[in-house]
Amino acid sequence: MHDAKNWLFAGTLQAGKRAAAITSLIQSAKLNGHDPYAYFKNVLTRLPTQRASEIDALLPHRWKPAS
Repeated sequence: MHDAKNWLFAGTLQAGKRAAAITSLIQSAKLNGHDPYAYFKNVLTRLPTQRASEIDALLPHRWKPAS
């Protein structure tokens, strides 16, 4: 279990969990050889029209920029 005290600067426990999720996605993008800014920009652009059944294609280990 993670120590919630590490995220107290985020304001609330819920905000800390969100910050941890975003940090995890940034690091995963880096580990998969992606520029985090390009990854997030592309994913956030595609997200509104992405089919729910294909949402896993936007995860860092499966992501490919839209052509």
